[in-house]
Amino acid sequence: MKNQAIRAGLLTASALALGLTASGAALAEWKPNRPVELVVSAGPGGGSDIFTRVVQAALTKNSLVSTPLLVVNKPGGSGSEAFAYAEDNPDSPYKLYFGTQDAYVLPLTTKVNYSMKDLKPVMTMASDVFILWTNPKASGINTAQEFVEKAKAAPGKVRISGAKAKDADETLVTLIERAAGIDLAYIPYKSGSEAAIQVAGGHVEANTNNPSESLEQWKAGNQKPLCVFTAERLADKTVVAEGMSWADIPTCVEAGIDVKNFLQPRTVWMGADAPAEAVAYYTDLLKKVVDTPEFKDYSARNVQINKVLVGDDFKAYVAEQVKNYEKIYQDNGWLLSSGQ
Repeated sequence: MKNQAIRAGLLTASALALGLTASGAALAEWKPNRPVELVVSAGPGGGSDIFTRVVQAALTKNSLVSTPLLVVNKPGGSGSEAFAYAEDNPDSPYKLYFGTQDAYVLPLTTKVNYSMKDLKPVMTMASDVFILWTNPKASGINTAQEFVEKAKAAPGKVRISGAKAKDADETLVTLIERAAGIDLAYIPYKSGSEAAIQVAGGHVEANTNNPSESLEQWKAGNQKPLCVFTAERLADKTVVAEGMSWADIPTCVEAGIDVKNFLQPRTVWMGADAPAEAVAYYTDLLKKVVDTPEFKDYSARNVQINKVLVGDDFKAYVAEQVKNYEKIYQDNGWLLSSGQ
């Protein structure tokens, strides 16, 4: 009996070992064998769209994937359409969702067709800074101080555009209003690129935008950066346009607008029931993207803050961000009383 018990124990241990090995092998060996959708929570040309296409190009040019990658824009509902698509496809290993903080702040303010329980966090790949932009030729504004003075002289009349409603751009505008004691007229568009076009065309006086969304307009002489919402000036001294570098842009705090370190993370998600082996595969894949020449060039060109967050670190970051946004939205009167 004793020998039989020993043999049974050994067999059980062997079976468990084989099971664990097989599980580990499955996690390591899984890869897509058909097209993968890269779903963007914004319209074409915006920061999220540009970012996603950089990731697509880096994966393709460096032969990191062998299957087609299809960029799918779903900007409806301020981006909630993209994440509702995740709710409709909870276990798909062939759909990645690219967004920002929109994934976790939209349910705080709007009755959307998804909740955070419908999303599985994969990674934050980088964070963008925010800059206050204008077209001096159309607005007559050349500095952040002049922007504040003009807004004080005409309460509610100075128009400022941004991407989406009750998302990062409009949130930042409310912080500017409180910090500077002004009242602005916020006009939302589907993407940062659309908002930048409105400034370039002289249809609005200013906008809050990431560098990637206004860089070409700056080079063309249709926009000018007034101040950056960081605690310290940006470090890059490469001349970009009009003899100015990123490092020449004053902080908004210097200009009298006490809002600093307001950042926009570039986040990636999957459906809540996506297979663990697929999540592991894409996590490893996107880590490789960060080290590609295409991604490094894009990140440097757009003065991004490079900090990859995965797993528990990403979850902790989201929890902290949600807490911060809840406070701001409570002050703004935007927070849904019941939550989701």
